Amino acid sequence: MLTLTHDAATAIQALTTKPDLPEQTGLRIASAVGDNGALSFAVSVADGPQPDDEVVEAEGARVFVDSEVVPALVDKSLDAEVDEQGQVRFQLAAQTP
Repeated sequence: MLTLTHDAATAIQALTTKPDLPEQTGLRIASAVGDNGALSFAVSVADGPQPDDEVVEAEGARVFVDSEVVPALVDKSLDAEVDEQGQVRFQLAAQTP
């Protein structure tokens, strides 16, 4: 199943633990179709999981993975970088043993 790096967990917590958001808020990863018709991933802040979502929790961060993309992420790790303007960029990589 998808794993989270420490940086990803920290970034997700920063995005999802704001006072105006529900306690069960998390990051949701779903499928999307790119401009060229290729399958890609859409990442958004969600109030909670959808009924068929897999829920990944690490270091207090919650990620809701759309059941359609679970097979593509089973051996992946989600990482995050925050740029100088505070923008978060998520990236997927193969899990390391």
